This record gives sequence, structure tokens and C-alpha cells, in this order.
Amino acid sequence: MEKNMSDGMRLDVRLPIGGMFTLIGAIITVYGLFSDPAIYERSLGININLWWGLVMFAFGAFMLIMAWRAAKKNR
Repeated sequence: MEKNMSDGMRLDVRLPIGGMFTLIGAIITVYGLFSDPAIYERSLGININLWWGLVMFAFGAFMLIMAWRAAKKNR
């Protein structure tokens, strides 16, 4: 009986990456919502923390959804 190398630990890398991006994105988004608008004068008034926080949160949520779908498919 030959054992395949992929039969070992089956940790989907999308799960920790998605969790990390979702958490950091949420923190940056909240900071962008409650920070002083004066700090964004150098960036032409664009709330960089809010927008990049939302992008990171969306990417993390996408990774978590893909990991969940893969786990559901492999059952």
C-alpha cells in the first residue's frame, strides 16, 4: 500500500490567509472610519485606510469563502 504525500495534513492555505486579511482589513477599516479627516490632506482627501481596509477585508472574505467551498466539496 503506497501512501501519497498529499494524504498527510490537509491544511488549506486559504484559511489562515483569509483570516489574517479579514482581521487586519476590519481593523484598518474601523480606524479609517474613526480617524481624524485632517490626516488625509496629503492624500488629496482620500481616506486611504478606509478604502484599503475594505479591499483587504473583501479579499480575506473571498479567501475564506473559497476555503469553505473546497472543504465542503472534499467531504
